[in-house]
Amino acid sequence: MSTANTAKLEDTPRIERLIAMAERLIVALESDIAELKNGRTAALKTNEPEIQTLTALYGREAQGFDPRLAQSAPPSLRQRFVAITAKFREVLQLHARMLTRVKNASEGIVRAIATEVERASAPMRPYGPRPDNAPKSSGAMVFNQVV
Repeated sequence: MSTANTAKLEDTPRIERLIAMAERLIVALESDIAELKNGRTAALKTNEPEIQTLTALYGREAQGFDPRLAQSAPPSLRQRFVAITAKFREVLQLHARMLTRVKNASEGIVRAIATEVERASAPMRPYGPRPDNAPKSSGAMVFNQVV
């Protein structure tokens, strides 16, 4: 490999930039995880415009990142990069699990309320058959009777 290719592959500032952005994102995600555990979804850091911009920048940088850059980096920088990347993945997975839990709990509460409102507003039906109060068939039953 020529020295021009080696110099081109050794892009220490780019790796340092990725590490710095990942560290800031990890702090924001860990803050979100703590807020989600406390039930405060309004105070999430990832909803802030600064963090959303940082996320977009990190995504663009990471998408255009050549793995050979990390391989040709000095060993100490490579170790930092690998460690921060592993930590970032771990925190992202935990954050995604916490968001899924909160979403499922919220949707479950909404479904339970809707079911209870529907049950409470349904008319009371007597136990015995009464010809003057015959239940009306639903649209699905009409469709099944037609077929």
